[in-house]
Amino acid sequence: MTEQKSFKRLVRARMERTGESYTTARRHVLKDARPTGLMHDSWLLREVLDDEWSEAMLAGLAGGIGFMYFVFEYKGHTPTMTIVARHHPAPFIPTALMHAGIAHEVTSTTSARKAEQQLRSADGPVICLVGKEKHPVGVLGTDGDTVTVHNHGTHQQPLAEFMASWGQGKHEMISIGEHRGEPDVAAAVRMTCEHLTGPVLGNNFDVNFGFSGMRRFAEQLRDKGKKGWAQRWADDPGFVQQRLHDCLEVEYTAPGATRPLYAEFLREVGLPGVQEFQESGRLWSEIARGGDYDELARKVDEARSIEERAIRLLSR
Repeated sequence: MTEQKSFKRLVRARMERTGESYTTARRHVLKDARPTGLMHDSWLLREVLDDEWSEAMLAGLAGGIGFMYFVFEYKGHTPTMTIVARHHPAPFIPTALMHAGIAHEVTSTTSARKAEQQLRSADGPVICLVGKEKHPVGVLGTDGDTVTVHNHGTHQQPLAEFMASWGQGKHEMISIGEHRGEPDVAAAVRMTCEHLTGPVLGNNFDVNFGFSGMRRFAEQLRDKGKKGWAQRWADDPGFVQQRLHDCLEVEYTAPGATRPLYAEFLREVGLPGVQEFQESGRLWSEIARGGDYDELARKVDEARSIEERAIRLLSR
C-alpha cells in the first residue's frame, strides 16, 4: 500500500469537511495562483487558513502598524536607512495566530534531517521561514521527494531544493493547529497603541520607535548638518528616494505604510480611527514618493499628529 503523505491527508481532510470530490478538494488545497494581497505575511496566513479570515483582520491581530527608523553608518560606505512601518519587533505571524486564538507551535532546528522529519510528519499546512531574511512561505504538504509550496501562488518543488533554501539559516517552522477561541481584538489593539506611544524595547533604542521615531525622522529630514539627509545623501539622493518607496510601500509593509490596511481592520471590528488611518496612509504614500526634505518633514509631522489622535480614540 502506498504510504499516506501529508499532502494527501490535507486533501482528504478537506473532502471530509466539505463533501467535495478528491479532484475538487485537491484543486482547492493547491489553490489557484491568485494575486498576492496587500502585505505578503498577512496574505500568506489568510491563504494557509483557507480564507477563514480576512487579510485586514489577520494584519490587525498581528498588531498591524508600527514605526521604526534607523540610519546605519559605516566608515568608507554610504549610510543606509531603514523604516519598518508595520508592527515590530514582535513576530508578525505568531502574534496574529495568538490573538486569533489559533493554536500554533514555532520550532527551530539546525538539523536538516530533523527539519525534514518535522515537515513530512506535519498534519496540516505549515509556514517555513526561508533563508537569512526568514521569508515566510506556506508548505501545503510533501509527497515522496516533492514538496507543495505556496508563495505567490502554488507550485511543486523538489524537496532537496526546498531544504537547501530553507537551511540557509535555522530551519524555523510555524505549525498551525485548531481554532480554540474568539479573537482577542482588545489585546491586539492595546499592543499597537502601546508600541506607538512607547516604550517598545525598554532601552535607549526606543527613541527610534513609534511616535518618537517619527519625530526623529522629521528632525533628520530638516537637519542641515551632518546628521541631516541633505548632507548624508548629497551624492546619492536617488538612493533615499528608492528606500523611502520600498520601506513605506513594499518591504514588510502594505501600501501607505500599512495604515489603510489597518483602517480596514478597525472598520471590520467596529472601532474608531478608520478615517484617521486612511488619511495618514495617504500622507505616507506621498512621503514614499520623495521630494523636498522640509516638505517631507512637514508631512511626517502631519501624519504623526493624525495618528496620535487616532490612538487617543482607540485608548479610551
